[in-house]
Amino acid sequence: MGKGVIYNQNMVKYMPDKNDLTFFTNEPNSTILDRFISTLKDSKYFDILVGYFRTSGFFRLYQSFEAIEKIRILVGLNIDKQTYEVIEKSKQIPIAFYQKDGLPETNQNTRTTFSAAVVNELEKSEDSFDVELGVKKFIEFLQSGKLEIRAYPSKNIHAKVYIIRFGEDDRDYGRVITGSSNFSESGLVEQREFNVELKNSADVKFALEKFEELWKDGVDISKDYIHTVNTNTWLNENITPYELYLKFLYEYFKEKIGVDKDKLSKRYIPTNFRELEYQAEAVKDAKAKLDGYGGVFISDVVGLGKTYISALLANELDGYNLVIAPPNLLDEDNPGSWRNVFSDFKISADYESIGKLEKLVKRGTEKYRNVFIDEAHRFRSESNI
Repeated sequence: MGKGVIYNQNMVKYMPDKNDLTFFTNEPNSTILDRFISTLKDSKYFDILVGYFRTSGFFRLYQSFEAIEKIRILVGLNIDKQTYEVIEKSKQIPIAFYQKDGLPETNQNTRTTFSAAVVNELEKSEDSFDVELGVKKFIEFLQSGKLEIRAYPSKNIHAKVYIIRFGEDDRDYGRVITGSSNFSESGLVEQREFNVELKNSADVKFALEKFEELWKDGVDISKDYIHTVNTNTWLNENITPYELYLKFLYEYFKEKIGVDKDKLSKRYIPTNFRELEYQAEAVKDAKAKLDGYGGVFISDVVGLGKTYISALLANELDGYNLVIAPPNLLDEDNPGSWRNVFSDFKISADYESIGKLEKLVKRGTEKYRNVFIDEAHRFRSESNI
């Protein structure tokens, strides 16, 4: 009896070696990624023919590619524009190519479409060291000539074929893995797939022959890929200090960017009041800090309208208000005084001179929910700096 063969009366059942599976479904211990890692370390040539190719998942296999002499990738799916747009909306955007109005793409159109797809992919990929390392390794292999990538522009090819060839004195000619897995993170690991490995040399040679026929008509896009990544994506290494500063500002404030401009309640706005976007943004920022910390400083330079920002902020707050300010900024004869501005916005408040706080303390402040203090720097001391 051979190993793995069990006789049960008239039934014969073959029990395969778990380490030498023929089928790969991306279930635990049965991923196509695991099979590539175990097989490619002894390979000399690796040819890939796929409809979808995502370079952001390249970090999964670049170590297995180090010892391979030559890698060729042929991206070959042409789909109509409507289908492409459906894929794009689903945010599962692989590199894909399509024909316009049923006519084959020119080489330039193929390159343009490819470049746009690369930018789109990397914009949506995880911003991580592993992804960056994988893409840089991909570029390194392209620049050395170890790897070539071409796009097949003129026919509908929806194949997923991986051809592995060993050295002349190795165990046999090679392997072919084919099935449902595209060369992507989901195809290699995440999604449930169904792939089969063929070891017969005749199968490998047949697949290689068909690959060569398609390869010779493919459009070389290796240089286009390098140029696109280096100039149009976040992996651009020629980043100026100013661009880095802008990136820092974006990361720090990104939760506030794109906030609905109409989020302010604007309980009452005077008819002659000119609404300025920077003031509205200042109010939203101040309100967020009040909610988080119970207090906020509005420290804009002279002339930017801190009193009006405060009035807009008071519009967003519940409860009675107290304004503490220098006497000249409380004078009704001053058009920009606190009294006049708050009155214009129909905000109820009491007003107290900053020099008469003892009177205020004696009277008590329990009824005030919100306190606005002009020239708050006057309250600075050694204990509250």
